[in-house]
Amino acid sequence: MRYFLARRAVLKWLEIPSVYHMKKDDLYELDADSFEFLKKCSSGSGCSRPKDDFIDYCLHEGIVTKEKSALKRPPLIKSPDPSLRYLELQITNACNLRCRHCYIGEPGASGLTVDQIGNVLKEFEEMQGLRVLITGGEPLMHPKFREINDMLPRFFLRKVLFTNGLLLDDSVLATLNTDEIQISIDGLRDAHDALRGKGTFSRTLDSARRAIRAGYEVSVSTMVHPKNLGDFDGMEKLFKGLGIKDWTVDVPCFSGRLTDNRKFRISPEEGGRYLGYGYGEGLHRSTSGFACGLHLMAVMADGRVSKCSFYAASPVGRIEEGLRRCWHRIKPLRLDELKCDCAHIESCRGGCRYRALLLGDPLGKDLYKCRLYDII
Repeated sequence: MRYFLARRAVLKWLEIPSVYHMKKDDLYELDADSFEFLKKCSSGSGCSRPKDDFIDYCLHEGIVTKEKSALKRPPLIKSPDPSLRYLELQITNACNLRCRHCYIGEPGASGLTVDQIGNVLKEFEEMQGLRVLITGGEPLMHPKFREINDMLPRFFLRKVLFTNGLLLDDSVLATLNTDEIQISIDGLRDAHDALRGKGTFSRTLDSARRAIRAGYEVSVSTMVHPKNLGDFDGMEKLFKGLGIKDWTVDVPCFSGRLTDNRKFRISPEEGGRYLGYGYGEGLHRSTSGFACGLHLMAVMADGRVSKCSFYAASPVGRIEEGLRRCWHRIKPLRLDELKCDCAHIESCRGGCRYRALLLGDPLGKDLYKCRLYDII
């Protein structure tokens, strides 16, 4: 029997050779023999092997199929170490809202060109990237979004659209070439509207429902703020009832527009415990012993590249230099370099380094995560 690598599966030569199922967002580590076998399966002629437990598992997981595929797959080039697996790609900083906590601040006129976006995605794919978060601003406000959307199927990456949901109408949903839609919902009606504007909650929730009905995996991102502290149990019930795939909870950093909207700030003592909410798989298993962001980098709408979007004011380069060159300028931070000494450090991974920086020490503690673990 001949087998072929499934359409939604792609080999990734990371620190450990792997196969990635883009639709399921599952990463499977491989031994040398399995990697070589699946490389043959990814060719046009496929591969043959007696049916055994490995084949049964690959068929069950949707990694291989008996159906021939003529897809042109990306080159297998060894990734850097550590590998760049996740890319925040801010295609525009234009936005149709003025959220009171936005780290970007006032929306501007910056935006990447279609060619720039294509070049970034191509190099990210060649670096064995897994998942790209297409964000803004509001990404659907990019004047060339249709062209950007049309080129997305060329890349063997999981594409996630991060949106406020207000422009997510039926015409967009009918043509969108992404695997997942992530929507910001920052509380129930009153709390969400207080942060994002009157009437936005009902419109956003309606968009989430329509996206799920259209067959998309939908995730939700929530920021903790003083007006939504009584909403978390209600949000969890609501999101699970809707069929939301993942729910991520975080605390906004004191930057951008939040510096002028002090009533939406929240202290570690008040807000840290809510970081225990949320559900879902999140990022894939990472190398132990390193702080957050080991496999992450961000591209800003003006072409700057930074270790994450919060560090936009401290870029490591520009996209014209290439992602690989910028990536090598980011020094991985080991947990034993941090001023953290509690028993939870491997699961916490030192929390958010940018929050620690804002609290006064880039190697210090993220007191919000400390509050979650009752360290403060």
